[in-house]
Amino acid sequence: MARKAYPRRARVTGTLLLLVALGAAGCTGDPAAEDSPDAKPAGGEATTAQAEPGKYQTLPQPCRAVETGTLDAMLPGLAQLDQEQRQKAYEGTSSVTYDSDRRTGCRWKVDSADAGHLLRIDFERVVSYSASVSDDARAQAVYGDRMKEAELPLPSDPREEQPERRADDSAKADRDETRATAPADDEAGQGASPEAPEKPGNGKDGKEGKEGKEGKEKEAGKSEEPADETADPSAPAEGLEPRLLQELADDAFIDDQLTTSSSGSGQRTVTVVFRTSNVIVTVEYEAQPKQVAEVPDSASMQEKARELAGLLAERLSDV
Repeated sequence: MARKAYPRRARVTGTLLLLVALGAAGCTGDPAAEDSPDAKPAGGEATTAQAEPGKYQTLPQPCRAVETGTLDAMLPGLAQLDQEQRQKAYEGTSSVTYDSDRRTGCRWKVDSADAGHLLRIDFERVVSYSASVSDDARAQAVYGDRMKEAELPLPSDPREEQPERRADDSAKADRDETRATAPADDEAGQGASPEAPEKPGNGKDGKEGKEGKEGKEKEAGKSEEPADETADPSAPAEGLEPRLLQELADDAFIDDQLTTSSSGSGQRTVTVVFRTSNVIVTVEYEAQPKQVAEVPDSASMQEKARELAGLLAERLSDV
């Protein structure tokens, strides 16, 4: 008798259900583990923290950054121009740059009957292309290069000065403690010290002492060296030499250079450079008298250049 054939649908269906269940179990994960901040990316690679971008992403219009009143004070020749020429001079001349988002500048040059004056300002926005170096840090390095070019000493790191300061304070404290704990003089045991014999010239009338004192003063006066007459006449006076400016922006310095000609007249250039965040600003102020043997005044030029630098720093804060 022939065996009856039964369909295998039930067995196939059961196998499919088992495969589906296994696939679902393999695809199901722990949502909490995936959302955890400690979860590592695929491949086990750690993410690198990006350095912060600079504060400034744009720069001001340089030829509009200086007020007309400031230009009048720094460029006296403007007062000798007629209305049309003065308005043209106020506009200035833009510096040629390849990327105005990164660097801009403007210059004004006006001659008068007495002297010629040149004013130039420059804005540079520093951008770091390293993921581990911030724009501010890169700008600080660029500013340091400018200081080296001006042959100014780099500012010392306060962390390097701190151990020396602590050592000096500790030594001073030890000296004070030694004085405080030293035994007092026993006046009763020591008794009065014998009276020192009078020295010649120290009599009661004081005449010999007075004459001796006057003689020493005369000898001291003779031994005094004459004033140094070989000092460099082109060097700025004391307090006006190239130096750091502590009160301006994040970092700042001023440079003062005088170039003299064979006729004795001089061209003075005062430069103020300051950094605020990732922007470096340069103010260059130049004057050259037309009279022979005349030298521009350093104090006046430095004061005007510093005032303009302060105004530009305030203008940057509004950008």
